[in-house]
Amino acid sequence: MALLQRPFFVLLLVLTHQFMQYWIAFGSVNEEGQKQEEEFNEELLLKPLPDRKVLAHFHFQSSAPPSTSNGRHHHIFPKAISQLVQKFRVKEMELSFTQGRWNYESWGGFDPIPSSNAKPPGVELWAVFDVPQHQIDASWQNLTHTLSGLFCASINFLESTTTYSAPEWSFPPASGNLRYGTLPREAVCTENLTPWLKLLPCRDKAGIAVLLDRPSIYRGFYHSQRLHLTSTGSGSEGMVSGIILEQTLTVVLQPNSQRAGMAYASERHIQPSWSLTSIFGKQVSGTCVLAKSSNVYLLLDRGLVAELEHLHKENEKSAENGFTSQNFWTKPSFELSADPDRIFIEENSLHSKGSSVLYKFQVEKYSESEPFDLSLTWKIPVVWLSQQAPLHASRFLMGSGNERGAIAISLKSTQLSEGFMGANADDERCDLQVNVFQVVPWYVKVYFHSLQVFVNQQPKAISDIIEKIHVSPSKDKVSPGVMEMVLKLPCKVNSAALTIEFDKGFLHIDEYPPDANQGFDIPSAIISFPNFHASMIFLKDDSVNKSPLLSKFQEKSPVMSYTEALLVPLTTPDFSMPYNVITITCTVFALYFGSLLNVLRRRVAEEERFLKEKAAKKTGRLSLLLSKLSAKLRGAWNEGSLRVS
Repeated sequence: MALLQRPFFVLLLVLTHQFMQYWIAFGSVNEEGQKQEEEFNEELLLKPLPDRKVLAHFHFQSSAPPSTSNGRHHHIFPKAISQLVQKFRVKEMELSFTQGRWNYESWGGFDPIPSSNAKPPGVELWAVFDVPQHQIDASWQNLTHTLSGLFCASINFLESTTTYSAPEWSFPPASGNLRYGTLPREAVCTENLTPWLKLLPCRDKAGIAVLLDRPSIYRGFYHSQRLHLTSTGSGSEGMVSGIILEQTLTVVLQPNSQRAGMAYASERHIQPSWSLTSIFGKQVSGTCVLAKSSNVYLLLDRGLVAELEHLHKENEKSAENGFTSQNFWTKPSFELSADPDRIFIEENSLHSKGSSVLYKFQVEKYSESEPFDLSLTWKIPVVWLSQQAPLHASRFLMGSGNERGAIAISLKSTQLSEGFMGANADDERCDLQVNVFQVVPWYVKVYFHSLQVFVNQQPKAISDIIEKIHVSPSKDKVSPGVMEMVLKLPCKVNSAALTIEFDKGFLHIDEYPPDANQGFDIPSAIISFPNFHASMIFLKDDSVNKSPLLSKFQEKSPVMSYTEALLVPLTTPDFSMPYNVITITCTVFALYFGSLLNVLRRRVAEEERFLKEKAAKKTGRLSLLLSKLSAKLRGAWNEGSLRVS
């Protein structure tokens, strides 16, 4: 009887163990008793741009709920990210790899995509830690080494105190535990994209990620892959906090025109027709089996919708009709290859140009036998402008020579602030707040007292324009210089400029990079507008709340833009001179000592005897025989002459 009970007991233990693993892997139970599971959502946003290009924005989100287990098991969420958050106690982090620069004038700067996903060239990393103040720098250094190995990049160079800074309040999120660093010269290639794709449950083998064709992505005008994670509070002690991982890939591509038999007077008015196959060379044959939702969106921004409305009214010569999704869908301006499952219209409360229109396509309806290949065919020429930020920011260098120079930040009005401020724009007390955050390397010695401000090309007192300023001077070979400012400009300002002078420092020969003659980079400055929020508010329903991308669009994030990265030429030594000196010196010493040793060791008598022996050895065997024969003949002739006599 005991023998029969033992296998049953072992089987019960095995089943209990399997059940516990399943419970840990698939989720936990919250305080209300509802089961929380790991989730994964994949979405793609397509948007035509005014300069005949197409924006493709991939959005993947993985979430892990809070757990009570110490050794956490994951079913969907990447284990490497979970271990990174728990080991270094990362509260929030963002890492981006960018190739190219976002064109704010042509592609817009007020939408959620450029405000959150337009990044500076190279690598940008910032992190907020949940550790004591004295442990932040050590956690940052360990984090950079971990990310460097995880993404096959040179992020470990950010461990040096000369490459990162601690913003106080100008860089969102403002926190005392924040560290920020950039590598403007870091090259982006497939070695960085492959580890990024490995964090996805289906990688690039299924779902929307199959469109991530390497040649198609890297031939684009702009490419930025971004990773943002947030550690959510558990709300109770003894529980591991939850994690939300957001992975985005933003690409700007030039489609090949599919238009045939249509010609217009101006080529710049023709928008090229495109499809997923023509852009990426692939189709979507289904969803990732682990994805909770898989959707593709087509976004028509406010300027395009307003222009299409204007053209539609002119063509039909009819009275103004109410704008609904039905009459807009039946307009002959363009044609889609598939009918959308849902049409969202933005609630127009602040923007005067109109409302954006969003078409939703559910990928789960398609399969390998019927793949999803969305195409857009334009029927009429259309020209529009994307909505800009209140001020267009640019940065450049002034001065010449290798001793001194100046950095200038130029702000030009885009006439957007007047539309937002309305009647208050004419009020003299109306102010436009602009935050400036700039990091300068230690070898660019900035004189902060030389700061000058110009408004509408007229010099102004610093106290009249700068409301708040925080300066952290650089220390040689220790830390960079940081400047944070809050500007209060008139709402009707046309232009503004900031200039600050600097001296170029000298580096030790060991501190120069391999390509020192190319110049030294100054990271991009960050210009933000706290009073302007880049968001798209759609009618709230279940589909909008369940979509991570649409929920992200509805968040009120401040409008932000990056300036150009500057290239400063420093005094660079001739690195070939040490080689030339060493070569010439060695040659002179070799000739001198060689001749001296030759004279000291030479013996004349032995040398002459050696030369004779060497000459004797050089004579051939035939000459030796001939000499012997002649000697014998000479001796025989002498004997015969003696006998005759």
